[in-house]
Amino acid sequence: MHPGAAHPGSLGLVVLDHLLVDFIAAVQDSFDRALLERQAIEERFQVDVFLGDVSFETSYSLPGEGQPPRVRVDLSIDWPTWSQTAYRTWSIGETPAEMPEAVVEVSMRIQRLAEAPSAERVLSVLPPASPPIGRDPLVRTATTIEEVHADPEAGEAEEASVRWAVEGSYEGAVRFDEAQLEDPASLAPLAETLTRWISSTLVRLADLPLSFHPPDPADAA
Repeated sequence: MHPGAAHPGSLGLVVLDHLLVDFIAAVQDSFDRALLERQAIEERFQVDVFLGDVSFETSYSLPGEGQPPRVRVDLSIDWPTWSQTAYRTWSIGETPAEMPEAVVEVSMRIQRLAEAPSAERVLSVLPPASPPIGRDPLVRTATTIEEVHADPEAGEAEEASVRWAVEGSYEGAVRFDEAQLEDPASLAPLAETLTRWISSTLVRLADLPLSFHPPDPADAA
């Protein structure tokens, strides 16, 4: 974790009765039920001590992919200060000007590629938008193709010295209604919709007929 970051288990020390904690827990439980593997080293919980914004970042892959995995999702959930203010207003029995929301960013990544990928082929399984997560979908905002050349002095085999990756990014807001604020268990369907879409997209990416470098033995050790 980054310096100054808090572990999700200690979120209650940051704010009390935090809706974000319940939503993160629902997402984590849903990923676990989908049998995706959490990339623990990538998980972070951070609080902006100046602005008050809270963010949670995590990464998951399909099981048995090796390291680094062929396909991976990076998920970011941001809780802006105004959402926390709206939630606290509601919690004391007043009506907020707007109901709170979490800003969600999802990056679907296919990596360890042994040859330049066809953008058209990858985009065929990266839809323009997700299913609605509550009221609104996440919208694809950018697709990036990376070409990475390893340092020849690092001792890599010539055929493994170049790697490609493709990343499709999605952004949107998950807006909470009063029923979800009253009953945290009702957040589960939102999390299920999100993780089910992520899981199915990762499977479709992994099924593309592409060539991959083998897992890195150093990372597997």
